[in-house]
Amino acid sequence: MSDALSPFNEISRADWAELGNTTDLPLTEAEIQQIRGLGDFLDIKEVKDVYLPLSRLLNLYVAEHQKLHQATSNFLGSQSGRVPFIIGVAGSVAVGKSTVSRLLKELLSRWDGTPQVELITTDGFLYPNEELEKRGIMHRKGFPESYDRLALLKFVADIKSGAAETTAPVYSHLSYNIVPGETATVTRPDVLIIEGLNVLQSPGTGQDVALSDFFDFKIYLDAATENITEWFLNRFYKLRESAFTNPASYFHRYAEMDVEKALARANEIWSTINLPNLVENILPTRSRATLVLQKGSNHQVERVLLRKL
Repeated sequence: MSDALSPFNEISRADWAELGNTTDLPLTEAEIQQIRGLGDFLDIKEVKDVYLPLSRLLNLYVAEHQKLHQATSNFLGSQSGRVPFIIGVAGSVAVGKSTVSRLLKELLSRWDGTPQVELITTDGFLYPNEELEKRGIMHRKGFPESYDRLALLKFVADIKSGAAETTAPVYSHLSYNIVPGETATVTRPDVLIIEGLNVLQSPGTGQDVALSDFFDFKIYLDAATENITEWFLNRFYKLRESAFTNPASYFHRYAEMDVEKALARANEIWSTINLPNLVENILPTRSRATLVLQKGSNHQVERVLLRKL
């Protein structure tokens, strides 16, 4: 497809980086290390070249969104409180969604107009393992049907309706399950980032609206499947040497298992769960994004696709 027929403007990394050259980076190397996820690549140059311009663009979108809200209120003769600007971040397992979301939260909170930024992951809306077992879909955890989609829709709808306070369930990667009785509270932030595998999906069966209908800006992290496969396996290996060694970890058995058997199991998990989910459910949502970050084999962003207005 030629660029003229594409809904996106394709921007090289070099050209994109130029857009942030007049702005000072507000983060230190130590802060970036705290943000970086296991197995992800993120250094000061990557932040300055890619994510600083993106945070500025998002800040401009938020500012225009606030102006439009005020103009609409003036037109209607009302002064209803403004609602959060919602950013959705989607992509495969191991592509770096969590790192990017945490980074954007920190960068956006340093811009004028968006001092209060909150982040929610859709992992909290997965059904508890007990319910997944009951439904016979534990092996499809992360697929759309493994989430309480109605609860997730209500959560976002309440936020966009101007609710003063909204709560979301909390997920533990240590126990690989929902934390009973624990919630995260969202209190009318300037910006809310919602990160998850399937956040850009079309409406589910029997639903009139999709989660992404409530989003003001949608980001998709993209990479070649063979690269994501390698990143997943590398991360599994590193987790086996770190988090999995905790006896409380759901995956502790892999730390005690022979390394070859553990990696064989990781390959099986990827090929039977994460890869089918990527191909069937996640990758098809890429075209719904406002902006696509395309990563190369080294986890660095090589080009940016920005939807034409």
